[in-house]
Amino acid sequence: MQEERWLLPAGIEEVLPPQARVIEGLRRDLLDLYQAWGYDLVMPPFIDYLESLLTGTGHDLDLQTFKLTDQESGRMLGVRADMTPQVARMDAHHLRRAGPTRLCYLGTVLHTRSDGFAGTRSPLQVGAEIFGHSGAESELEILRLVLLTLERAGISNAYLDLGHVGIYRGLARQAGLTPEREMALFEILQRKAIPEVEALIRDWGVTGPAADMLLVLAELNGDDALERARRDLAAADPVVREALDHLALLRAGLNTWLPEVPVHFDLAELRGYHYKTGVVFAAFVPGWGLEIARGGRYDDIGRVFGQARPAVGFSSDLKSLLRQGRGLEDRYRGGGGIFAPALPDLALRAEVERLRAAGERVVNELPGQPGGAREAGCAEELVFEGERWRRRPV
Repeated sequence: MQEERWLLPAGIEEVLPPQARVIEGLRRDLLDLYQAWGYDLVMPPFIDYLESLLTGTGHDLDLQTFKLTDQESGRMLGVRADMTPQVARMDAHHLRRAGPTRLCYLGTVLHTRSDGFAGTRSPLQVGAEIFGHSGAESELEILRLVLLTLERAGISNAYLDLGHVGIYRGLARQAGLTPEREMALFEILQRKAIPEVEALIRDWGVTGPAADMLLVLAELNGDDALERARRDLAAADPVVREALDHLALLRAGLNTWLPEVPVHFDLAELRGYHYKTGVVFAAFVPGWGLEIARGGRYDDIGRVFGQARPAVGFSSDLKSLLRQGRGLEDRYRGGGGIFAPALPDLALRAEVERLRAAGERVVNELPGQPGGAREAGCAEELVFEGERWRRRPV
C-alpha cells in the first residue's frame, strides 16, 4: 500500500500552484467586496458541538456531517458542513444587536458526500448573511451581492432561479396533509415525478381545488410561472397569494437593479425546505447543471441561540467559482520573480529587501542548488553592473 499513500479520499482535493494563488487572490477580492458593503468578517470554528451544528438550519445537514467524540468532555462533536448555523449563533448569542447585522465568512467545510458543488466534499465556502431585517430590501441586497460575487469571479452569464417555500407549505396545509405526508409529497415534487404525485393525492383522498393546485405545482416553472400561478392557484389561501406577491416584488426590484440578469421561477424546487421560511434562490451558469450559489430566507434559526431574528443570506464555493470563472489566471498572475545570487554582499541584501518591500517576488539562490533563475521560476535575475545591482531578464 505504500505506493498509494499519495491518493486522496474521493471528493477531497489538493490545490497546487498556480491555482492556489488564484483562489487566494479571489478570496481577498471577495472579502474586500463584502467589507465595502458593510459586512463584517467572522471565523466560525471548524469543529463544534454536534447539537449546535444540527440546530435549526443544521437538521438538513445531519447526513452531511462527520461526527466524532470529544475526548475531553465525552460529548459528540461535528466537523462543520455549513457555516450558516454557527454564524446565526454569533448574531443571536454573542453580538445581540437590535438593528440589522451583516456578517460574511470564508473557509473550508467538510461533507460526508458531495452535495452538488462541483462534486467536492470539501467546499471552500464563502457567504454573506443579513440578520435583523425581514423585508424584500434585504433579500434584494443579498441577490445583488450574489451577482457581484459571480462577476468578481469572472462569471457574467449567470441567471437566477427563485421560489418561495410558503407556496407549497400553504397548499399542503390547505389540503389537510399531515407533516409526514407533506414531506413525502415534497420529496416527489423535487423529482418532478407527476404520475407519483397524482397517485399519492388520489390514495390520500385529496379532491377538489386543493388536489388540482398540488398537481399543477410541479409544472409552475419558467419565466412566466408567476402569471400562470396566479391563474392556477387562484383558489389558494391568502398565505400562498402573499408569497406570489412577494416573488413579484423581488422580480420588479431585480429588473431595476439588475435588468441584464435573467430571472426564472420554479415554485416546486425548494432548496432547504426543512428550515427556510420564505424566498429561496439559486444562481446557475448555462451549460453547467449544478448551482453556482444558493440561499434564501430562514427567520427562525436564531431562536435556539437566544434571539429569533429575521435572516437571509447566500453561500457559494470558491472552487466552483474558480472552475467556472474566466480570466482569473491572468488577473492573479504572479510575476515570475527575481533571482538573487547566493553572495555575501551587503548591497545585494539591501536591494533584495528594497524589492520585497516594493511588492516584488525575490527568490534567493541557496548555495550548491542545481539550476538557476529559470529553474526557480524567475523571469529576471539580479546582476552587478556599473557599481550597483540591477535587474536583467533571463
